[in-house]
Amino acid sequence: MNEKKSRAEAIEELSLEEQGLLFQPNKSKIKDILERFEFRNILPEESDQAIAIEQTCFPPNEACSPRAMTDRVNTVPELFLVAIDKSDGKIAGFLNGVATKECRFRDEFFTDISLHNPEGKHVMLLGLDVLPEYRKQGLAREIVSQYCRREREKGRTMLYLTCLANKVRMYKKFGFEDRGIADSTWGGEEWHEMTCVL
Repeated sequence: MNEKKSRAEAIEELSLEEQGLLFQPNKSKIKDILERFEFRNILPEESDQAIAIEQTCFPPNEACSPRAMTDRVNTVPELFLVAIDKSDGKIAGFLNGVATKECRFRDEFFTDISLHNPEGKHVMLLGLDVLPEYRKQGLAREIVSQYCRREREKGRTMLYLTCLANKVRMYKKFGFEDRGIADSTWGGEEWHEMTCVL
């Protein structure tokens, strides 16, 4: 029986790129970013920079504490991707997370680095930080893109994050799917949980 698919069913089968939902910057912009920045794991001596950037990028009720950030840097530097501005050797932005076997984001991931499980196939993203002077240049997208590629190569299968409603559209362009309101109440805010299949 050959039934005609509804338009909605046909669109669902298209990739995000085919639907025009996945933002694809032009190749010259990517080339410029790759020439300007080095992407690598964070170094222990860069934890103070990461703390300062976090305090700049997030309000006090949402920012990671200095102690928790230092614990992340020291415990899971391999899950902490930084973009280094080659002109001055400083961090321009970063993305960090913890690996787990869990399938739901919970606030304890922000504060308890002992929840990291190196065998976990999922990564709970804890923060995408880009300094204001580097925003709207494609750097955040490139950090996320490289992070996804890197974790896929390690055998990871899913990324999770929480974000405020005003960031949902941006993360959708990066390939994430909105799963609705999260269980998280971090910082007294209402968050959306989003996932990206690797």
